[in-house]
Amino acid sequence: MGGSEQQARDTVITGWTVYAPPGHPKMPLRTTDKARIRGVVCDITGEPGDWGRNPFTGLRGPVQFAADRVTG
Repeated sequence: MGGSEQQARDTVITGWTVYAPPGHPKMPLRTTDKARIRGVVCDITGEPGDWGRNPFTGLRGPVQFAADRVTG
C-alpha cells in the first residue's frame, strides 16, 4: 500500500489499560482476541495479567490487559 491512498494519513494508536473482573465469561483472554471498549473494537496486546488473591481479604483481584486501536 502506498501512493496516493497513503499520502496525508497519520497512523494513530489509541491504547487502554483495562481491569476486568476475574469471573468474566470471556476469561481467560488471549492475544488473538478482541475487546469492545467504549463501543470501539480493539486488539488485545500483550499477555493478560491476573492479580491473584488479596493476601488480607482472600478476594480475587482483577485481570489486567492492554488493548490498542490503530487507525490511519
